[in-house]
Amino acid sequence: MKVLIVDDSITARVVLIQVIQKIEHSVEFFEAKNGKEAVEIFKKELPRVIFTDLTMPIMDGYDLISNIISIDNEAQIIVVTADTQTESKDKVIELGAKNAYAKPIMLDTMQKIFMHDLLI
Repeated sequence: MKVLIVDDSITARVVLIQVIQKIEHSVEFFEAKNGKEAVEIFKKELPRVIFTDLTMPIMDGYDLISNIISIDNEAQIIVVTADTQTESKDKVIELGAKNAYAKPIMLDTMQKIFMHDLLI
């Protein structure tokens, strides 16, 4: 399964990859540090799942979600962000993300994501 991790923090990307690897062992990871890079990777690799932050340079997570959904309205996008405001979560769901979670993602939360949020 292909998974795209989008965050301008390399530490955040590494932590997310480590947590996912504890649940899904056969994952091919792709990484992007902003939404623009992520859209390019998405078009080329067609990942099954995208985990994205909201606050990033060049193209933020909101614009990333809009761009990806315009390419594939069935894309499975999970937001992982420090922005835990209700308005932010509501907006990303409205844009087409499956759900939004606070950083850092713990193992039990990631298990919930793979069991309930994603269609795998």
